[in-house]
Amino acid sequence: MSNLTGLQNLTRRDQIFKFLINPNELEIDTSKGDILYIEDLSVSFDGFKAIDNLNLYLREGELRCIIGPNGAGKTTLMDIITGKTRPDSGSVYLGQNINLLEYNESEIAQLGIGRKFQKPTVFEQQSVFENLELSMAGNKHVWHTLTTQLCGEEIDRCDEILQQAGLIEMKQLPAGLLSHGQKQWLEIAMLVMQQPKVLLVDEPVSGMTHQEMEKTAELLNSLAGKHTVVVVEHDIDFVRSIASQVTVLHQGRVLAEGSMEQVQSNPAVVEVYLGE
Repeated sequence: MSNLTGLQNLTRRDQIFKFLINPNELEIDTSKGDILYIEDLSVSFDGFKAIDNLNLYLREGELRCIIGPNGAGKTTLMDIITGKTRPDSGSVYLGQNINLLEYNESEIAQLGIGRKFQKPTVFEQQSVFENLELSMAGNKHVWHTLTTQLCGEEIDRCDEILQQAGLIEMKQLPAGLLSHGQKQWLEIAMLVMQQPKVLLVDEPVSGMTHQEMEKTAELLNSLAGKHTVVVVEHDIDFVRSIASQVTVLHQGRVLAEGSMEQVQSNPAVVEVYLGE
């Protein structure tokens, strides 16, 4: 039986009305424990089925790793969740009551879905602290951003997140002077400033040193609980160091799901992915 059966959904008109007044006032119903429901999802590109009747459920506050060979549908899945790609069929709900397929990319971001791409994108000429200030949730009008000073509570929040990301001692440095790994942490911190309910992180340790990978694992683990963190990653050693729950995709479907030990011992997973 579908997990969405019997859901009491807000009407589109009510959702938009509340969203325009204040996105944070749109309550997300997570009373059943799950924050993201993806059901019967399919999408094709020029006859190629990138996502094929996929079902996926994410618990509120969990850290989930999604792995799979190239072409498994990982990026397409992230694109659908964030509104970049529209599916041919299926449903994507935030909580039990918010149909994400009714919103565009910017609205979905404001509703609480944050995404970090593989290549870090930061404002290199601005200081590390200013990067967080520019990404802070709230009024994003240019004049407001340029003329409004942060209050003490907002400054403390920036410092707290920089401390969590291991960047507090570099807060006044131009972001362009940071190492590759530090820029990755800064971008994650910038997303956290937007107070996302779900944080999608794409290959966060690509190009990192072993020490940077360890610090990234610590950062992502520290975010789980307050946020639902979804990590798409190819580095199995890194996945093993952070994952309590792993989803393996293959040909647009969920091939296996469970602990790292469970998926590693799954013959189908070994054949199509781990055995490569």
